[in-house]
Amino acid sequence: MTVISALFTYEFLQNAFLSGMIIGIIAPLLGLFIVVRRLALIADALSHVALAGIAGSLYLSQSVLFFSALNPVYLGMVSAVGGSLLIERLRGAYKHFEELAIPIILSAGIGFGAIFISLAKGFGSDLVGYLFGSVSAVSRQDLWIVVIIAIIVITFIKFFYKEMFALSFDKEYAKVSGVNGKVIQIFFMIIVALVIGASMRIVGILLVSSLMTIPVAAAIQLAKSFKGALVYSIIIGELSVIIGLFAAFHLDIAPGGTIVITSVIILLLVLCWKKLKGKLVGRKVKGEFA
Repeated sequence: MTVISALFTYEFLQNAFLSGMIIGIIAPLLGLFIVVRRLALIADALSHVALAGIAGSLYLSQSVLFFSALNPVYLGMVSAVGGSLLIERLRGAYKHFEELAIPIILSAGIGFGAIFISLAKGFGSDLVGYLFGSVSAVSRQDLWIVVIIAIIVITFIKFFYKEMFALSFDKEYAKVSGVNGKVIQIFFMIIVALVIGASMRIVGILLVSSLMTIPVAAAIQLAKSFKGALVYSIIIGELSVIIGLFAAFHLDIAPGGTIVITSVIILLLVLCWKKLKGKLVGRKVKGEFA
């Protein structure tokens, strides 16, 4: 059965592809602002905090009735949001060493995740799906979560694009212009945490940060402006997700790996093309002055 025919047959594939295509837009969209502000590792830190929330939810579901009926994604998202707020608080506490906040929260996320995993028994296969993504595990409920978060992300970027742009390139100018950088930054971090939580079903907790940064890395090589980089990031993110999901379906493997490897291949192709273009331009210039 081909992917196209399977899409019209199986609801879980429809959920996976629709969720993936939406994530392919919103993850690189936020990722560009993250990369420009030199905060790329924040996505990694929050994904590990989300892992702690997922592992905690799965552990509690074994003994607490409420958590047995609760989608683990919710606690993962709550944990990621909490982690984002803690990062901002620690960045304020270490004004001259703001980067310390990221490894502190990342380490805490790994620590709590390891504790819950070691305490629990019997959810190994479930956890693997959250770690590396799973096509078959994406439910209609997961799809609606992604849709709602996508609406929040697009609305935020639409209304605060100018402020985010100013904060990304010149904080002092933004401050003088009356931009409330602290409040906007907190909202931005919360939204990043929500996107990470929503993406874990498709891309996986350990790989979601790659979808936020690698398409951006490729886009920066191609674009001549910030808006151009934004467009290229989304295009590359979409290509990575679609090709990755097709490959995951045919090979019957976790989609997270295929999506990330696809984005890495696209990045390498872009870098090779840039290098080749540079050599051709260099030869042309030499020829003109020969």
